[in-house]
Amino acid sequence: MAEQTNSSQEYTLELSILMPCLNEAETLGICIEKAQKSLRELDIVGEVIIADNGSTDGSQDIATRMGARVVPVVVKGYGSALMGGIMAARGVYIIMGDADDSYDFSNLGPFVEKLRGGWDLVMGNRFQGGIKPGAMPPLHKYLGNPALTRIGQLFFSSPAGDFNCGLRGFRRESILKLDLQTTGMEFAGEMVVKASIYKLRVAEVPTVLSPDGRSRPPHLRTWRDGWRNLRFMLVYSPRWLFLYPGAALMIVGLIIVVWLLPGPQKIGSISFDVHTLLYGAIAIIIGFQAVTFAFFTKLFAISEKLLPEDPKLNKIFRYITLETGLMVGTALLLIGIVGSFLSLTIWSETAFGTLDPFKTLRLVIPSLTCLTVGLQMVLSSFFLSVLGLKRSSNN
Repeated sequence: MAEQTNSSQEYTLELSILMPCLNEAETLGICIEKAQKSLRELDIVGEVIIADNGSTDGSQDIATRMGARVVPVVVKGYGSALMGGIMAARGVYIIMGDADDSYDFSNLGPFVEKLRGGWDLVMGNRFQGGIKPGAMPPLHKYLGNPALTRIGQLFFSSPAGDFNCGLRGFRRESILKLDLQTTGMEFAGEMVVKASIYKLRVAEVPTVLSPDGRSRPPHLRTWRDGWRNLRFMLVYSPRWLFLYPGAALMIVGLIIVVWLLPGPQKIGSISFDVHTLLYGAIAIIIGFQAVTFAFFTKLFAISEKLLPEDPKLNKIFRYITLETGLMVGTALLLIGIVGSFLSLTIWSETAFGTLDPFKTLRLVIPSLTCLTVGLQMVLSSFFLSVLGLKRSSNN
C-alpha cells in the first residue's frame, strides 16, 4: 500500500501538489519543474508528491532527483494512486493533476486563491480556459465530457461545468471525509459527486488543456472509462436509476389499464384491446418493482455510509411504515383474489369450456396485477423494515 499518515495529522505545509504516475518519464520532469516554480512564485511552503503506481521506466529516480517526494502505491489504478498520495500529503490544501504535461502546473494561483477563500473543492474548467488543437479527441470534447457533465449536474445538482477535468484543488480534510472508494478513472467523478451530495463548497477556475506530451498512448480508455463513470453516477443516484423510470412506467401502465378496462378503444383506425391492456399491467408491475428498488438502494447506501441521511426520506417513512405497506398490500391481494374468483365463476357458467379471451382477460389481467403488486408490497414492506432496523436503533 501507499505510505500512509493519519487523516487527523497535524498539517506541516500549506500546499501539496500531487501527480499520479505510471511510467511518465517523458513528461514527469517538466511537470515537477513547473509545480516547483509555482510554489516559489506564490511564496508557498509546499511539496510535490509523485504517487507512483509501479513505474518501470525510472520515473521514481527522476522525481527523487528533482526533489519531489515519491509515494509508492501498490494497488493499481488512477484512483488508488491518487488516494495514496492524498493520504500521504502534508499540505492543508492539495492540487492534483496528471503528469503528462497537459495541465500547466506553473499557473496554480487561481486555485490557491479560491482554496484560501474557503472553498472545499476547486475544479478546473477546460471548456472555459481553452482546449488547444489536438489536446482532446473530438469524441471526448463534443460528446463524452459534455454528456457526463450534464448528467452529473442533473443527477446531483453539481455546479461543475467540466466534471472530468483532471486539474483540481481541494482541502485535504474535506475530501478525506468523503471516504472515496473507487480505484479507477471514475475516482475523479466520485469526488465531484460526493462533494455535491455532502454540500461541500465547490468553485471553478478556467484551465487550459494542452496536448499530451508523451509519445505513447494515454492510460485513458474511452468507452471503458466512460462507462465506468456513467455507471458510478447511476449507482449513486437511485432516483434516476430506479425511482423516476419506475414511477413513469407505473403511471403510463395505470393510464393504459384504466383506459382499456371498460372495453376496446380506437385512435383513428388503430384498435387497442386486451393485448395492450396486458402491456399496461406489466408496466405497472415492473414500475412498482423499480420504485421499491429505489428505496432498497437508498436505505442500504445510507446504512453503509455511502450516502448521507436524507430528511425527505425520513419524512416519508414517518407515514410509510411496515403496517401501512401490509394493509395496502393485503387490500390489493384481496382485490386480486375477488377478481380471480369472479373469473372462475364466469368460467364455470360455460361448464369450464371455451371462453372469449377478449372479455375474460379484461377481468383476469387486472386481478393478476393486483395479486402480483400486492404480494410484492407485502414482501417489500418486510424487507424495508429489515433495512430500517439499524437506522431505527440509532435514532
